Amino acid sequence: MESSDYFVGLAQHALWVTALAAAPILIPALITGVLLGMIQAATSVNEQTLSFVPKLIVVAVMLALFGGSILVLIADFAKDIFERIPEMLGN
Repeated sequence: MESSDYFVGLAQHALWVTALAAAPILIPALITGVLLGMIQAATSVNEQTLSFVPKLIVVAVMLALFGGSILVLIADFAKDIFERIPEMLGN
């Protein structure tokens, strides 16, 4: 196996794991922000606290729901990397 191919594949896998770990938190926060922005535009209420607090609550709920799965995903990725170290050293 060529070293550069391995590291390109590892980088792709790392980006994929990052996207999978961030998506359950960022997508609901984005949707909440867009909905609240539409409501604020329709009602002409421009208070920043009104958009921050609900997004903070949504992020906290998503972390409570998906935090364990995200940790398992990241831990599995780290374990896989550490298991491949001897392979890269040529042993």
